[in-house]
Amino acid sequence: MRLASFNVENMFDRAKALNGKTWSDGKGALEAHRELNDLFNKQVYSAADKSRIVTLLRSNGLLNADEGPFLILRKIRGKLLYRPQGGPVTVVAAGRAAWIGWIELKTEPVRETASENIGRVLGAVGADVIGVVEAEDRTTLRLFNEIVLDAVGVPKYDHVMLIDGNDERGIDVGILTKKDYPIVSIRSHVDARDQIGTIFSRDCAEYQIRLPGGAALWVMVNHLKSKGYGSQAENDKKRRRQAVELRRLYDAHIDAGEKLVAIVGDFNDTPDSKPLAPLFTGGAIKDISSHPRFDDGGRPGTHGNCTASSKLDYILLSPYLYAKVSAAGIERRGMWGGKNGTLWPHFDSLESDKDVASDHAALWVDLQF
Repeated sequence: MRLASFNVENMFDRAKALNGKTWSDGKGALEAHRELNDLFNKQVYSAADKSRIVTLLRSNGLLNADEGPFLILRKIRGKLLYRPQGGPVTVVAAGRAAWIGWIELKTEPVRETASENIGRVLGAVGADVIGVVEAEDRTTLRLFNEIVLDAVGVPKYDHVMLIDGNDERGIDVGILTKKDYPIVSIRSHVDARDQIGTIFSRDCAEYQIRLPGGAALWVMVNHLKSKGYGSQAENDKKRRRQAVELRRLYDAHIDAGEKLVAIVGDFNDTPDSKPLAPLFTGGAIKDISSHPRFDDGGRPGTHGNCTASSKLDYILLSPYLYAKVSAAGIERRGMWGGKNGTLWPHFDSLESDKDVASDHAALWVDLQF
């Protein structure tokens, strides 16, 4: 069977703040989105809270309008602001109970060619089971499977599942499987908590897949905390907490006698990083990139220009599965590759960097049972 992982970076719609050429383009809006919603949820707004709300609304084009370049102020009931003509805007709500509303991220359609190229990547990989990262929701994933794959001549998948996670930006983790690989059980960990709080930014979705011979394969699909916005120290701390919990969940499977366990997804860090260390200590989990039959195409990374510092995507296997690897590699033809798209071959349908399926490569591994 072939197992794969691919960060699709949304299929039809994506938050505008995530669509810049670099993370810094929408970084301020993403941080404001989080901070404003945190402020709005306070039971009582202090004078400092009100001042900060006004400052953040002003810097994001929302002080005198409900829609800015990247964000939308959604008001359902009650009143948050007083906006007099020619006068200063002030916060009049005393706290959360005084009004109902929130900040939303504006979205824009993904280019049609880019969506089709995602389908071409899935066709080129040809996986029996593939974990997908940054899909909007199950309906979108199902429609993509039914419509876009057919449009580009790729056989559709028979089983499609996605559980909405904790991220408000429409970047969830899901799974697609072929007819002979049905999903027989699902575990979500959106509510997993430690002494600090909620652990997973999206989810650690566990899917139990029945293989043709009757054995059960556990696939854990993940998207760990990014480095894109917020402080580096806090990001690393969050990613470390997620890696610790992920390792605990993996060990629980092994302790229960499960031998066929895989962890796939975008971990947003390199294998030698301190945040990911819990996953790699002791040799109990094997990275396919370390397998002698893994072909990296001359570049070790999976994101951007695919340098070593851009190895963000993973397929990790239990020792039993690692021993069954017959081949493994990276599919980059849906990526542009450098300023002029010349770092590696890409599909003819990629006429510019705007047509990319994703900034991430897809990973695949063949397991011979």
